[in-house]
Amino acid sequence: MARKPKIATKDWQAKVKGILKAELKRRNLSYADLAKKLGAIGIKGEERNISNRIGRGSFTAVFLVQCLEVIGCKTIHLEDE
Repeated sequence: MARKPKIATKDWQAKVKGILKAELKRRNLSYADLAKKLGAIGIKGEERNISNRIGRGSFTAVFLVQCLEVIGCKTIHLEDE
């Protein structure tokens, strides 16, 4: 059985960032919308801070799940189809 090549950290960050951005786009939500929804559950952050955080792609799993929860995402697809 052939092993998959190792993926560099930056590639993982790009993948996670892409997942979150795609889910926002599917729901036609902006970073401002996301910041407002996060604020409603007690997570402080302005649109610019949210944008920078997602742009870096180095956010925590907790932040990812919080974002997905507030935008109403119940499932994500990790493989391209």
